[in-house]
Amino acid sequence: MAPIIFSLLVLLFQIPTVVLRKRILRKARQKREKFKNLLVIGITGSYGKTSTKEFLAAILSKKYNVLKTEEHQNSEIGISQCILNDLKEEHEIFVVEIGAYEQGKIKEVCQMIKPKIGILTGINEQHLSTFGSQENVIKAKFELIESLPQSGLAIFNGDNKYCQQLFQETKVSKNLVHSSDYEFDLKGKNLFLWDIENLSLAATAAEYLGVSREEIENTLAEFESPIEIKKSINNITIIDATYSANPKSVLSHLDYLKDRTGRKVIVMPCLIELGKVSKEVHQRIGEKIGRICDFAIITTKDRFGELRKGALKSGMPEEKILFMEKSDEIFKKIKNFCQEGDIVLLESRVPSKVIKLLSY
Repeated sequence: MAPIIFSLLVLLFQIPTVVLRKRILRKARQKREKFKNLLVIGITGSYGKTSTKEFLAAILSKKYNVLKTEEHQNSEIGISQCILNDLKEEHEIFVVEIGAYEQGKIKEVCQMIKPKIGILTGINEQHLSTFGSQENVIKAKFELIESLPQSGLAIFNGDNKYCQQLFQETKVSKNLVHSSDYEFDLKGKNLFLWDIENLSLAATAAEYLGVSREEIENTLAEFESPIEIKKSINNITIIDATYSANPKSVLSHLDYLKDRTGRKVIVMPCLIELGKVSKEVHQRIGEKIGRICDFAIITTKDRFGELRKGALKSGMPEEKILFMEKSDEIFKKIKNFCQEGDIVLLESRVPSKVIKLLSY
């Protein structure tokens, strides 16, 4: 009897939540329909969504009145709240970052926002465990492109194999963008080479809307990468990339370390939501850690074995890749190992106390 009562209680709590969600979505859809001249740009992908959105909104703001979704507003409810609270008559363009953890959600958002331009930033193994297969991930992201009108424009990351595949299947006007299509001058800018893919996608959409390359270049100085580089104890350099938790980002950041002087240390947890490819991905990351880093601290245990196996395969000594989860011990190890000129890469969801200790 108890399980039945518990199930009924759960159901009673869920019903108001479902009703409230539907009401919010309906109100947002009704408000959006009133803005007949609003041009909406949807952005989705396994990675690079936020950077592309920020780049594009900044560029377009020089020519248009632009609204963008803010941080953590990429769900259907978050986007709805942005429409209800922030969308005004004076807005000409709405730049929307769209995230999803199940099939049908991007389609649902698109039915509400009615995008004319869709940008697919790239697809990889991220969220594979949530969707169940790589094919399901691809189908979910493609919902944005399928939702575009016949007069719409689909923009794909040409450096990504899955985007290349979907580009071929797309019927509306389309553009396959390679990072080599643009030559941005990043000297003196707060940007990195791995920003080029996202910046190229944003530039393509901006050019389509009448922004010149010169105007785009002039906007670069205002951009800031979410990565923070700062000095810490023993005058070591800290690269804070804790905003990201994606295989592509980790590998790109390791590539950046490769050409830097000084000894290199990486502190990172195991990555999540990679499903059945998690073992292979972590071993691949471990191999690159072993080739590039002099020391590695892994803060979670679930895929430590694969990271360690990959690092050892690349020649990293066994004692140079450790599992450590206590912040004070991690800080002490870094302090004792690192000297002036060394670099510590903080990758993905590193414990906040470690970041705080290294910030002094």
